[in-house]
Amino acid sequence: MTTPVFATDQILCFDETGPAPCPDLGQDGEVRAGPPWPLPRFELRDLVARDLLTGLSWPKDASFFEFPASFPEALDLVEGMNRQGGLGHSDWRLPARRELFSLVSHARINPCLPRGHPFTSVFSSYHWTSESVARLPDQAWYVHLGGARVFKGMKQASYMVWPVRGQSAVIPAGTGAGGPGALWPEPRFEARGNEVADRLTGLAWTACADLAQGPVSWTEALALCRGLDPPGAWRLPNIRELESLTDLSAHTPALALGHPFINPGKGYWSSTTSAYDPAYAWTLYTDDGIMGVGYKKNPEFLAWAVRGNENRPGGQG
Repeated sequence: MTTPVFATDQILCFDETGPAPCPDLGQDGEVRAGPPWPLPRFELRDLVARDLLTGLSWPKDASFFEFPASFPEALDLVEGMNRQGGLGHSDWRLPARRELFSLVSHARINPCLPRGHPFTSVFSSYHWTSESVARLPDQAWYVHLGGARVFKGMKQASYMVWPVRGQSAVIPAGTGAGGPGALWPEPRFEARGNEVADRLTGLAWTACADLAQGPVSWTEALALCRGLDPPGAWRLPNIRELESLTDLSAHTPALALGHPFINPGKGYWSSTTSAYDPAYAWTLYTDDGIMGVGYKKNPEFLAWAVRGNENRPGGQG
């Protein structure tokens, strides 16, 4: 059974200055890949909001704990919340990285949450996740709810804490022992000639993870992927699809051990434009799995093509 990669919420195309007509190069806003979000997306039950896309439940008050905390303090805060039956439940936890990232809308900023969300007191800054960085275990992952950046930092630093509860429909985090990683198929990837099938997400990727044999600009990456045979079947992945490849229990690269990809590099373009500044597009850094942005005109990132998941208007079906 596959776990779908959710849509990013981006429905417009962009050039380097702002919204623009879709150039038929497979931009995120043109393809709109992934299952559409339910409307409304959230169901409010007293002071808890249930996400109808993922099945997860979050406190309506995103600043339930009011002040930033270190990573150990964050764990203690959630444990204390459970002892007291906070908001009527005793199974709260820090969210996994992909669980917190699942709340992000790549069409909005400050906060980067879906339009019409019911949450209050959302601090547009970094929020802790439950996952440590594989290469640097004294660091943990956090997500910026102002602009959607996903980064890592020392556990003694202080960031906001937004707990979650429930069984998640998001892609499991990795192949590490125990936890949700046990849900990964084995093997996850199946080589099929010049392409690789991802048995977890249902996507197919080019076996070569560096199509231009070096960095290209964003527009070049879009055109290169769209021009692969058969024409129109391949495209540059959106940022959620690109991130879905990461295995957070691995590093350098943060891909599943034994993956069959050829020449994986350190940084990749996505087809998703930054909602902060259209001169930038979202990128994935594969040493650890950081998600940041790159300046579209600069040839600084690699191109890697995907197909499948085109379930919304503008896709291949």
